[in-house]
Amino acid sequence: MKRKWHLKTRLLVTFAGLICALLIAVAVVFNFSIRRYINSRVNAQLESVSASISDERKGGGHGGKFEDKPDKVTGSKGNAFLLSAEGKIVSVFRGENETAELIAESFRNGEIESGGKYSTISSGEATYAVTITDDSVQKNAYLVSFLDITAVNELASRVNTILFVVIIAAILLCFILSRLFARSLAKPVQSLSEFAREIGGGNLEPREMSFREVELSGLADSMNIMAKELKESKSKQEVFFQNVSHELRTPLTSIRGKAEGIVCGVMEPKEAGNIIIRETDRLASMVEDILYISRMDKDLDLRAAEALDIRDTLSLCVSEQRSEAESKGVSFSFDFDEEPVLLRIRERDAEKIFGNIISNAIRYAKSEINISCHKTDASVTVKIGDNGLGIPEKDLPHIFERFYKGEGGRYGIGLAIVKEAVSVYQGSVIAANDSGAVLTVEFPENVS
Repeated sequence: MKRKWHLKTRLLVTFAGLICALLIAVAVVFNFSIRRYINSRVNAQLESVSASISDERKGGGHGGKFEDKPDKVTGSKGNAFLLSAEGKIVSVFRGENETAELIAESFRNGEIESGGKYSTISSGEATYAVTITDDSVQKNAYLVSFLDITAVNELASRVNTILFVVIIAAILLCFILSRLFARSLAKPVQSLSEFAREIGGGNLEPREMSFREVELSGLADSMNIMAKELKESKSKQEVFFQNVSHELRTPLTSIRGKAEGIVCGVMEPKEAGNIIIRETDRLASMVEDILYISRMDKDLDLRAAEALDIRDTLSLCVSEQRSEAESKGVSFSFDFDEEPVLLRIRERDAEKIFGNIISNAIRYAKSEINISCHKTDASVTVKIGDNGLGIPEKDLPHIFERFYKGEGGRYGIGLAIVKEAVSVYQGSVIAANDSGAVLTVEFPENVS
Protein backbone atom coordinates (compact mmCIF):
# COMPACT_ATOMS: atom_id res chain seq x y z
CA MET A 1 0.00 0.00 0.00
CA LYS A 2 1.38 3.40 -1.00
CA ARG A 3 2.22 5.84 1.75
CA LYS A 4 -0.23 8.71 1.98
CA TRP A 5 1.04 12.29 2.07
CA HIS A 6 -0.64 15.53 2.99
CA LEU A 7 -0.91 17.76 -0.07
CA LYS A 8 0.87 20.58 1.76
CA THR A 9 3.79 18.29 2.73
CA ARG A 10 4.08 16.86 -0.75
CA LEU A 11 4.13 20.27 -2.41
CA LEU A 12 6.62 21.58 0.14
CA VAL A 13 9.00 18.63 -0.27
CA THR A 14 8.69 18.67 -4.07
CA PHE A 15 9.27 22.38 -4.63
CA ALA A 16 11.92 22.77 -1.91
CA GLY A 17 13.74 19.64 -3.13
CA LEU A 18 13.76 20.77 -6.74
CA ILE A 19 15.00 24.27 -5.97
CA CYS A 20 17.65 23.00 -3.53
CA ALA A 21 18.91 20.54 -6.13
CA LEU A 22 18.97 23.31 -8.72
CA LEU A 23 20.88 25.69 -6.44
CA ILE A 24 23.41 23.00 -5.49
CA ALA A 25 23.92 22.14 -9.15
CA VAL A 26 24.47 25.83 -9.97
CA ALA A 27 26.97 26.13 -7.10
CA VAL A 28 28.94 23.06 -8.22
CA VAL A 29 29.05 24.21 -11.84
CA PHE A 30 30.01 27.75 -10.83
CA ASN A 31 32.79 26.54 -8.50
CA PHE A 32 34.12 24.14 -11.13
CA SER A 33 34.13 26.91 -13.74
CA ILE A 34 35.96 29.35 -11.45
CA ARG A 35 38.59 26.77 -10.54
CA ARG A 36 39.08 25.79 -14.14
CA TYR A 37 39.46 29.41 -15.21
CA ILE A 38 42.01 30.15 -12.45
CA ASN A 39 44.02 27.04 -13.31
CA SER A 40 44.10 28.00 -16.99
CA ARG A 41 45.31 31.55 -16.14
CA VAL A 42 48.00 30.23 -13.77
CA ASN A 43 49.22 27.76 -16.42
CA ALA A 44 49.25 30.47 -19.07
CA GLN A 45 51.23 32.87 -16.84
CA LEU A 46 53.81 30.22 -15.89
CA GLU A 47 54.24 29.22 -19.54
CA SER A 48 54.67 32.91 -20.46
CA VAL A 49 57.35 33.32 -17.77
CA SER A 50 59.28 30.25 -18.97
CA ALA A 51 59.08 31.32 -22.62
CA SER A 52 60.14 34.91 -21.91
CA ILE A 53 63.21 33.91 -19.87
CA SER A 54 64.22 31.25 -22.40
CA ASP A 55 63.96 33.74 -25.26
CA GLU A 56 66.02 36.32 -23.38
CA ARG A 57 68.77 33.85 -22.52
CA LYS A 58 68.92 32.53 -26.08
CA GLY A 59 69.45 36.12 -27.19
CA GLY A 60 72.56 36.41 -25.05
CA GLY A 61 70.98 37.74 -21.85
CA HIS A 62 71.07 36.11 -18.42
CA GLY A 63 67.34 36.36 -17.67
CA GLY A 64 67.82 39.07 -15.09
CA LYS A 65 66.20 41.74 -17.24
CA PHE A 66 62.96 39.78 -17.42
CA GLU A 67 60.01 41.91 -16.44
CA ASP A 68 56.49 40.67 -15.94
CA LYS A 69 53.42 42.69 -14.99
CA PRO A 70 51.07 41.31 -12.35
CA ASP A 71 48.34 39.15 -13.90
CA LYS A 72 44.83 40.60 -13.66
CA VAL A 73 43.44 37.33 -12.26
CA THR A 74 46.28 35.98 -10.06
CA GLY A 75 47.50 39.43 -9.01
CA SER A 76 51.11 38.15 -8.96
CA LYS A 77 54.27 38.60 -11.03
CA GLY A 78 56.05 35.61 -12.47
CA ASN A 79 59.31 34.42 -10.88
CA ALA A 80 62.00 32.03 -12.14
CA PHE A 81 65.33 30.41 -11.30
CA LEU A 82 67.69 27.82 -12.74
CA LEU A 83 68.02 24.48 -11.01
CA SER A 84 70.76 21.87 -11.53
CA ALA A 85 69.97 18.22 -12.09
CA GLU A 86 70.99 17.56 -8.48
CA GLY A 87 68.44 20.09 -7.25
CA LYS A 88 70.80 22.92 -6.43
CA ILE A 89 70.02 26.53 -7.32
CA VAL A 90 72.25 27.74 -10.16
CA SER A 91 70.80 31.22 -10.64
CA VAL A 92 67.72 33.15 -9.46
CA PHE A 93 66.36 35.30 -12.29
CA ARG A 94 63.55 36.78 -10.28
CA GLY A 95 61.98 36.16 -6.91
CA GLU A 96 63.13 35.67 -3.36
CA ASN A 97 65.96 33.29 -2.62
CA GLU A 98 64.07 31.79 0.34
CA THR A 99 61.18 30.81 -1.91
CA ALA A 100 63.55 29.42 -4.52
CA GLU A 101 65.30 27.33 -1.82
CA LEU A 102 61.93 26.04 -0.59
CA ILE A 103 61.03 24.89 -4.10
CA ALA A 104 64.48 23.34 -4.64
CA GLU A 105 64.19 21.41 -1.39
CA SER A 106 60.74 20.13 -2.42
CA PHE A 107 62.25 18.99 -5.73
CA ARG A 108 65.06 17.17 -3.97
CA ASN A 109 62.57 15.49 -1.65
CA GLY A 110 60.49 14.31 -4.62
CA GLU A 111 57.45 16.37 -3.65
CA ILE A 112 57.38 18.02 -7.09
CA GLU A 113 58.55 16.71 -10.43
CA SER A 114 59.54 18.19 -13.75
CA GLY A 115 57.17 18.36 -16.69
CA GLY A 116 53.36 18.27 -16.77
CA LYS A 117 51.00 20.67 -15.09
CA TYR A 118 52.00 22.99 -12.30
CA SER A 119 52.30 21.80 -8.73
CA THR A 120 51.54 23.72 -5.56
CA ILE A 121 53.59 24.03 -2.40
CA SER A 122 52.85 25.96 0.75
CA SER A 123 55.03 27.94 3.09
CA GLY A 124 53.27 29.34 6.09
CA GLU A 125 50.25 31.20 4.78
CA ALA A 126 51.63 31.50 1.24
CA THR A 127 50.92 29.09 -1.60
CA TYR A 128 52.96 28.88 -4.80
CA ALA A 129 52.28 27.41 -8.23
CA VAL A 130 55.42 25.82 -9.70
CA THR A 131 56.38 24.36 -13.09
CA ILE A 132 59.74 22.67 -13.76
CA THR A 133 60.84 22.22 -17.38
CA ASP A 134 64.11 21.21 -19.06
CA ASP A 135 66.24 24.27 -19.69
CA SER A 136 66.62 24.97 -23.40
CA VAL A 137 69.98 26.78 -22.95
CA GLN A 138 71.94 24.84 -20.35
CA LYS A 139 72.10 21.06 -20.41
CA ASN A 140 71.36 18.99 -17.29
CA ALA A 141 69.48 21.91 -15.78
CA TYR A 142 65.87 22.84 -15.14
CA LEU A 143 64.07 26.14 -15.57
CA VAL A 144 61.73 26.66 -12.62
CA SER A 145 58.86 29.15 -12.96
CA PHE A 146 56.70 30.01 -9.98
CA LEU A 147 54.23 32.58 -8.76
CA ASP A 148 52.37 33.36 -5.57
CA ILE A 149 48.71 32.25 -5.85
CA THR A 150 47.75 32.99 -2.25
CA ALA A 151 45.57 35.96 -3.20
CA VAL A 152 43.67 34.17 -5.94
CA ASN A 153 43.06 31.18 -3.66
CA GLU A 154 41.68 33.48 -0.99
CA LEU A 155 39.47 35.12 -3.62
CA ALA A 156 38.13 31.73 -4.67
CA SER A 157 37.49 30.83 -1.01
CA ARG A 158 35.63 34.11 -0.44
CA VAL A 159 33.55 33.50 -3.57
CA ASN A 160 32.71 30.01 -2.30
CA THR A 161 31.75 31.40 1.10
CA ILE A 162 29.51 34.04 -0.44
CA LEU A 163 27.98 31.44 -2.75
CA PHE A 164 27.36 29.12 0.20
CA VAL A 165 25.63 31.92 2.15
CA VAL A 166 23.54 32.84 -0.91
CA ILE A 167 22.50 29.20 -1.39
CA ILE A 168 21.53 28.82 2.28
CA ALA A 169 19.53 32.08 2.13
CA ALA A 170 17.89 30.99 -1.12
CA ILE A 171 17.00 27.57 0.37
CA LEU A 172 15.46 29.23 3.44
CA LEU A 173 13.55 31.68 1.25
CA CYS A 174 12.45 28.82 -1.00
CA PHE A 175 11.31 26.83 2.04
CA ILE A 176 9.28 29.76 3.36
CA LEU A 177 7.71 30.55 -0.05
CA SER A 178 7.02 26.86 -0.74
CA ARG A 179 5.36 26.51 2.65
CA LEU A 180 3.20 29.57 2.03
CA PHE A 181 2.29 28.32 -1.46
CA ALA A 182 1.54 24.81 -0.20
CA ARG A 183 -0.61 26.21 2.60
CA SER A 184 -2.47 28.53 0.21
CA LEU A 185 -3.24 25.57 -2.07
CA ALA A 186 -3.96 23.01 0.65
CA LYS A 187 -6.39 25.25 2.55
CA PRO A 188 -8.96 25.57 -0.28
CA VAL A 189 -8.61 21.85 -1.03
CA GLN A 190 -9.38 21.12 2.62
CA SER A 191 -12.41 23.43 2.41
CA LEU A 192 -13.64 21.61 -0.70
CA SER A 193 -13.02 18.25 0.99
CA GLU A 194 -15.04 19.36 4.01
CA PHE A 195 -17.81 20.56 1.69
CA ALA A 196 -17.82 17.17 -0.07
CA ARG A 197 -18.12 15.39 3.31
CA GLU A 198 -21.08 17.60 4.20
CA ILE A 199 -22.75 16.74 0.90
CA GLY A 200 -22.09 13.05 1.57
CA GLY A 201 -23.61 13.50 5.02
CA GLY A 202 -26.82 14.91 3.56
CA ASN A 203 -26.20 18.65 4.03
CA LEU A 204 -27.02 19.91 0.53
CA GLU A 205 -26.99 23.63 1.28
CA PRO A 206 -24.72 25.54 -1.17
CA ARG A 207 -21.64 27.16 0.33
CA GLU A 208 -20.20 30.51 -0.66
CA MET A 209 -16.51 29.94 -1.51
CA SER A 210 -14.07 32.17 -3.36
CA PHE A 211 -10.63 31.07 -4.53
CA ARG A 212 -7.95 32.80 -6.58
CA GLU A 213 -7.18 29.63 -8.52
CA VAL A 214 -9.44 29.32 -11.56
CA GLU A 215 -9.53 25.52 -11.36
CA LEU A 216 -10.46 25.44 -7.67
CA SER A 217 -13.04 28.16 -8.18
CA GLY A 218 -14.54 26.14 -11.03
CA LEU A 219 -14.58 23.01 -8.84
CA ALA A 220 -16.34 24.92 -6.05
CA ASP A 221 -18.97 26.18 -8.51
CA SER A 222 -19.47 22.64 -9.84
CA MET A 223 -19.88 21.27 -6.32
CA ASN A 224 -22.42 23.98 -5.50
CA ILE A 225 -24.33 23.15 -8.67
CA MET A 226 -24.18 19.46 -7.73
CA ALA A 227 -25.45 20.21 -4.22
CA LYS A 228 -28.28 22.30 -5.65
CA GLU A 229 -29.27 19.59 -8.12
CA LEU A 230 -29.08 16.90 -5.44
CA LYS A 231 -31.24 19.04 -3.17
CA GLU A 232 -33.80 19.52 -5.94
CA SER A 233 -33.69 15.82 -6.79
CA LYS A 234 -34.13 14.89 -3.13
CA SER A 235 -37.07 17.26 -2.85
CA LYS A 236 -38.65 15.83 -6.00
CA GLN A 237 -38.15 12.29 -4.75
CA GLU A 238 -39.78 13.16 -1.44
CA VAL A 239 -42.75 14.61 -3.31
CA PHE A 240 -42.74 11.58 -5.61
CA PHE A 241 -42.82 9.10 -2.73
CA GLN A 242 -45.57 11.08 -1.06
CA ASN A 243 -47.59 11.00 -4.28
CA VAL A 244 -46.85 7.32 -4.91
CA SER A 245 -47.72 6.37 -1.33
CA HIS A 246 -50.98 8.26 -1.70
CA GLU A 247 -51.71 6.68 -5.08
CA LEU A 248 -50.85 3.22 -3.73
CA ARG A 249 -52.97 3.79 -0.65
CA THR A 250 -56.02 4.70 -2.71
CA PRO A 251 -56.35 1.42 -4.68
CA LEU A 252 -55.25 -0.63 -1.68
CA THR A 253 -57.89 1.03 0.48
CA SER A 254 -60.48 0.41 -2.22
CA ILE A 255 -59.42 -3.23 -2.62
CA ARG A 256 -59.54 -3.77 1.17
CA GLY A 257 -62.95 -2.08 1.47
CA LYS A 258 -64.47 -4.20 -1.29
CA ALA A 259 -62.92 -7.37 0.12
CA GLU A 260 -64.32 -6.59 3.58
CA GLY A 261 -67.71 -5.87 1.97
CA ILE A 262 -67.70 -9.31 0.38
CA VAL A 263 -66.65 -10.98 3.64
CA CYS A 264 -69.32 -9.14 5.62
CA GLY A 265 -71.93 -9.84 2.96
CA VAL A 266 -72.82 -6.19 2.42
CA MET A 267 -71.60 -6.05 -1.20
CA GLU A 268 -72.53 -8.03 -4.24
CA PRO A 269 -69.43 -10.21 -4.98
CA LYS A 270 -69.43 -9.68 -8.73
CA GLU A 271 -69.57 -5.88 -8.52
CA ALA A 272 -66.96 -5.80 -5.76
CA GLY A 273 -64.77 -8.21 -7.73
CA ASN A 274 -64.85 -5.94 -10.80
CA ILE A 275 -63.79 -2.99 -8.67
CA ILE A 276 -60.98 -5.05 -7.13
CA ILE A 277 -59.78 -6.09 -10.59
CA ARG A 278 -59.82 -2.47 -11.83
CA GLU A 279 -57.91 -1.18 -8.81
CA THR A 280 -55.45 -4.07 -9.05
CA ASP A 281 -54.80 -3.18 -12.70
CA ARG A 282 -54.25 0.41 -11.72
CA LEU A 283 -51.85 -0.66 -8.98
CA ALA A 284 -49.96 -2.97 -11.33
CA SER A 285 -49.67 -0.22 -13.94
CA MET A 286 -48.24 2.17 -11.37
CA VAL A 287 -45.68 -0.36 -10.14
CA GLU A 288 -44.75 -1.19 -13.73
CA ASP A 289 -44.13 2.49 -14.50
CA ILE A 290 -41.96 2.86 -11.41
CA LEU A 291 -39.90 -0.18 -12.41
CA TYR A 292 -39.67 1.00 -16.02
CA ILE A 293 -38.35 4.45 -15.15
CA SER A 294 -35.81 2.93 -12.75
CA ARG A 295 -34.49 0.84 -15.65
CA MET A 296 -34.26 3.96 -17.82
CA ASP A 297 -31.20 4.94 -15.79
CA LYS A 298 -29.38 2.01 -17.37
CA ASP A 299 -28.44 1.63 -21.02
CA LEU A 300 -31.30 0.18 -23.00
CA ASP A 301 -30.49 -2.73 -25.27
CA LEU A 302 -31.35 -1.25 -28.66
CA ARG A 303 -30.40 -4.48 -30.39
CA ALA A 304 -34.01 -5.58 -29.80
CA ALA A 305 -35.26 -2.62 -31.84
CA GLU A 306 -37.16 -3.48 -35.01
CA ALA A 307 -38.86 -1.55 -37.77
CA LEU A 308 -42.41 -0.82 -36.62
CA ASP A 309 -45.24 0.87 -38.43
CA ILE A 310 -45.99 3.66 -35.96
CA ARG A 311 -49.53 3.90 -37.30
CA ASP A 312 -50.20 0.38 -35.99
CA THR A 313 -48.61 1.20 -32.62
CA LEU A 314 -50.81 4.29 -32.22
CA SER A 315 -53.92 2.34 -33.20
CA LEU A 316 -53.05 -0.35 -30.64
CA CYS A 317 -52.54 2.22 -27.86
CA VAL A 318 -55.89 3.85 -28.70
CA SER A 319 -57.63 0.46 -28.78
CA GLU A 320 -56.29 -0.43 -25.32
CA GLN A 321 -57.62 2.83 -23.84
CA ARG A 322 -60.74 3.36 -25.94
CA SER A 323 -63.12 2.07 -23.27
CA GLU A 324 -61.78 4.57 -20.72
CA ALA A 325 -62.06 7.37 -23.30
CA GLU A 326 -65.62 6.45 -24.20
CA SER A 327 -66.58 6.36 -20.53
CA LYS A 328 -65.55 10.02 -20.40
CA GLY A 329 -67.21 10.93 -23.67
CA VAL A 330 -63.90 11.38 -25.55
CA SER A 331 -63.53 10.38 -29.20
CA PHE A 332 -60.50 10.07 -31.47
CA SER A 333 -59.68 11.51 -34.89
CA PHE A 334 -56.69 10.40 -37.00
CA ASP A 335 -54.46 11.93 -39.66
CA PHE A 336 -52.04 9.25 -40.85
CA ASP A 337 -49.89 8.87 -43.96
CA GLU A 338 -51.26 6.32 -46.39
CA GLU A 339 -47.83 4.68 -46.70
CA PRO A 340 -46.30 2.80 -43.74
CA VAL A 341 -44.51 5.08 -41.27
CA LEU A 342 -41.61 2.86 -40.29
CA LEU A 343 -39.42 3.57 -37.29
CA ARG A 344 -36.72 1.34 -35.82
CA ILE A 345 -37.66 1.16 -32.14
CA ARG A 346 -38.38 -1.44 -29.48
CA GLU A 347 -42.08 -2.25 -29.42
CA ARG A 348 -42.28 -1.90 -25.63
CA ASP A 349 -40.73 1.59 -25.76
CA ALA A 350 -43.05 2.73 -28.54
CA GLU A 351 -46.11 1.56 -26.58
CA LYS A 352 -44.87 3.31 -23.43
CA ILE A 353 -44.18 6.58 -25.24
CA PHE A 354 -47.48 6.87 -27.10
CA GLY A 355 -49.58 5.04 -24.51
CA ASN A 356 -48.59 7.50 -21.77
CA ILE A 357 -49.26 10.53 -23.98
CA ILE A 358 -52.69 9.21 -25.02
CA SER A 359 -53.50 8.37 -21.38
CA ASN A 360 -52.67 11.96 -20.40
CA ALA A 361 -54.77 13.32 -23.26
CA ILE A 362 -57.79 11.24 -22.18
CA ARG A 363 -57.47 12.60 -18.64
CA TYR A 364 -57.61 16.27 -19.75
CA ALA A 365 -59.65 16.21 -22.99
CA LYS A 366 -63.19 17.56 -23.03
CA SER A 367 -64.49 15.56 -25.96
CA GLU A 368 -61.86 14.87 -28.63
CA ILE A 369 -58.26 13.77 -29.16
CA ASN A 370 -56.48 14.35 -32.49
CA ILE A 371 -53.60 12.07 -33.51
CA SER A 372 -51.42 12.66 -36.57
CA CYS A 373 -48.52 10.56 -37.86
CA HIS A 374 -46.31 11.59 -40.80
CA LYS A 375 -42.93 10.77 -42.23
CA THR A 376 -40.67 13.14 -44.15
CA ASP A 377 -37.22 12.72 -45.59
CA ALA A 378 -35.73 14.00 -42.35
CA SER A 379 -37.96 12.71 -39.57
CA VAL A 380 -40.97 10.83 -38.26
CA THR A 381 -43.41 13.12 -36.47
CA VAL A 382 -46.35 12.22 -34.22
CA LYS A 383 -48.69 14.84 -32.77
CA ILE A 384 -51.27 14.09 -30.07
CA GLY A 385 -53.55 16.95 -29.05
CA ASP A 386 -56.69 17.31 -26.97
CA ASN A 387 -59.36 19.98 -26.74
CA GLY A 388 -59.00 20.44 -22.99
CA LEU A 389 -57.95 23.52 -21.04
CA GLY A 390 -54.29 23.09 -21.99
CA ILE A 391 -51.21 22.97 -19.80
CA PRO A 392 -50.80 25.81 -17.28
CA GLU A 393 -47.92 28.10 -18.21
CA LYS A 394 -46.20 27.49 -14.89
CA ASP A 395 -46.16 23.73 -15.56
CA LEU A 396 -44.96 23.80 -19.17
CA PRO A 397 -41.20 23.98 -18.40
CA HIS A 398 -41.44 21.12 -15.89
CA ILE A 399 -43.91 18.52 -17.12
CA PHE A 400 -41.16 16.21 -18.42
CA GLU A 401 -39.18 16.28 -15.17
CA ARG A 402 -39.16 13.19 -13.02
CA PHE A 403 -41.53 13.28 -10.07
CA TYR A 404 -43.08 16.57 -11.17
CA LYS A 405 -46.81 16.39 -10.65
CA GLY A 406 -48.87 19.07 -12.34
CA GLU A 407 -52.46 19.94 -11.63
CA GLY A 408 -54.59 16.82 -12.04
CA GLY A 409 -51.52 14.61 -12.55
CA ARG A 410 -51.19 11.15 -11.09
CA TYR A 411 -47.72 10.54 -9.75
CA GLY A 412 -45.34 12.45 -11.99
CA ILE A 413 -43.52 9.81 -14.02
CA GLY A 414 -45.65 9.23 -17.14
CA LEU A 415 -44.24 12.09 -19.24
CA ALA A 416 -40.79 11.63 -17.68
CA ILE A 417 -40.82 8.13 -19.19
CA VAL A 418 -41.81 9.66 -22.55
CA LYS A 419 -38.99 12.21 -22.46
CA GLU A 420 -36.26 9.75 -21.51
CA ALA A 421 -37.39 6.98 -23.86
CA VAL A 422 -37.56 9.40 -26.81
CA SER A 423 -34.08 10.75 -26.03
CA VAL A 424 -32.65 7.21 -26.21
CA TYR A 425 -33.54 7.24 -29.91
CA GLN A 426 -32.09 10.75 -30.42
CA GLY A 427 -35.63 12.13 -30.68
CA SER A 428 -37.37 15.09 -29.09
CA VAL A 429 -40.73 15.76 -27.46
CA ILE A 430 -42.27 19.22 -27.14
CA ALA A 431 -45.35 20.30 -25.21
CA ALA A 432 -47.40 23.32 -26.29
CA ASN A 433 -50.91 24.75 -26.11
CA ASP A 434 -53.06 25.09 -29.21
CA SER A 435 -56.80 24.91 -28.38
CA GLY A 436 -55.71 22.41 -25.76
CA ALA A 437 -52.50 20.57 -24.99
CA VAL A 438 -50.44 19.31 -27.94
CA LEU A 439 -47.46 17.00 -27.56
CA THR A 440 -45.18 16.60 -30.59
CA VAL A 441 -42.79 13.65 -30.75
CA GLU A 442 -40.15 13.70 -33.47
CA PHE A 443 -37.58 11.04 -34.37
CA PRO A 444 -34.69 11.62 -36.77
CA GLU A 445 -34.85 9.83 -40.11
CA ASN A 446 -31.62 7.92 -39.44
CA VAL A 447 -33.29 5.71 -36.84
CA SER A 448 -36.10 4.77 -39.17
